[in-house]
Amino acid sequence: MATATDDDATHGGDEGRYDGEIPVDGDDIVIVGSGFGGLSTACYLADAGANVTVVEKNEQLGGRASQLQAEGFTFDMGPSWYLMPDVFERFFGHFGKKPSDYYELTQLDPHYRIFFKDGDQVDMVPDLETNKEIFEGYEPGAGDALDRYLDKSEYTYNVGMEHFVYEDRPRLRDYIDTDVFRYSWGLSLLGKMQGHVSDYFEHPKLQQIMQYTLVFLGGAPNNTPALYNLMSHVDFNMGVYYPDGGLRSLVDAMVDLGEELGVEYVTDQPVTEIAGRQGGFAVRTEHGEEYLADYVVSNADYAHTEQELLPPEKRQYSEDYWESRTYAPSAYLLYLGVEGDVEPLEHHTLVLPTDWDDHFATIFDDPQWPDDPAYYLCVPSKTDDSVAPEGHSNLFALVPIAADLEDTPELREEFRELVLDDIAENTDVELRDRIVFEKSFCVNDFADRYNSMHGTALGMAHTLRQTALLRPNRKSTEVDGLYFTGSYTTPGIGVPMCLISGQHTAETVGE
Repeated sequence: MATATDDDATHGGDEGRYDGEIPVDGDDIVIVGSGFGGLSTACYLADAGANVTVVEKNEQLGGRASQLQAEGFTFDMGPSWYLMPDVFERFFGHFGKKPSDYYELTQLDPHYRIFFKDGDQVDMVPDLETNKEIFEGYEPGAGDALDRYLDKSEYTYNVGMEHFVYEDRPRLRDYIDTDVFRYSWGLSLLGKMQGHVSDYFEHPKLQQIMQYTLVFLGGAPNNTPALYNLMSHVDFNMGVYYPDGGLRSLVDAMVDLGEELGVEYVTDQPVTEIAGRQGGFAVRTEHGEEYLADYVVSNADYAHTEQELLPPEKRQYSEDYWESRTYAPSAYLLYLGVEGDVEPLEHHTLVLPTDWDDHFATIFDDPQWPDDPAYYLCVPSKTDDSVAPEGHSNLFALVPIAADLEDTPELREEFRELVLDDIAENTDVELRDRIVFEKSFCVNDFADRYNSMHGTALGMAHTLRQTALLRPNRKSTEVDGLYFTGSYTTPGIGVPMCLISGQHTAETVGE
């Protein structure tokens, strides 16, 4: 068995190491899927002495953090924001490493630019005093209100991460504890983000600035718990970064670390069955391969794992359960290689209607393609010359849309025209005559490539009824030795959360 001590931590005090033993030394473990949760779990288990094999459906590792390379352009197909750098330091610190051992970071300035569709434009920057002046310009007293809001956000982040994220609480009895009541005092455990933000800011644009990060959680202001005000501490106080080469550099770093620890990786092997055998499991693939294991961890889509890879009597949740969940949005993505520059766009750019309620309604209340979308533009070539040929720009547009939305070539083409028109009208960037490479990705692609339930881009949304212990179990109640990791489990959606999920799942294996 492998153990680790608090003295080994390099960041965040004793949070960087296990609290005890992981009883998997010498065991064979197969991890299905290589998203960030799977890659993280693999590293922790291999470090504890297990023989770990990661079996990936697609041609490259990384799950949704795939990379598209074509005609000299390199696109991050999935996550593109590097937030919460402390989590990555903590992860690599567990293994005696630092992120800089694998990749370099650039802090973005501005963090992002916002174009409001009434012609207004604003940059959020690393300097808090500048941001306070911007807020004050919209609403008298909003600068001081931002200070108060961020004080609350920082408190929520520090308490929430230490006692409710890094400390796993998968069962109801884990919350019936005097420490929980003590630590949760002052946290916004009830209520929604819309009400919380409006307590500090009246101006709708300031409310939008404080709420845009909810998209990363797969929610909307009226369905996301106010607890997630902690994301503003992440945004304003911790900074927005870019790893050289894009988020794919993080995937490569985790794979390299895993190989140093002895993890084996297999690609192009779609798993079709997780079958029990005497004393363990047989993980079978579409191409006739079979991987034997003492334990199995699934980082594949949770619903797909249960509904497609297990027999009915081994499933924890019914089909009705999965159909009744609230799913995070899917996305319409348009990857573009463009001649020339794309001023005035920044590395991260948001284009927002002055009232975005209708767009959220088309995602959660009345699913349909939006007429007046809120969307995100990413231009990594503003920061990184390696992602586009000389004299060209690398750009993708991401529009959150409802999961399970009808997705046809005709609808995509119609929406493409709407998006290109909207970009030109609201940012003064005309792209049509300069596009030299183009590829779209949408609902059907998320379902086909990632076996994603209803084509969601992220998984289950963080609603009050789908947060903390109300998310699916990380340890199967029906199959002894089967575990789950990734965004469906706690702590939930987002690259940092999936890294933390990997540690929690590793600590659960073999219990």
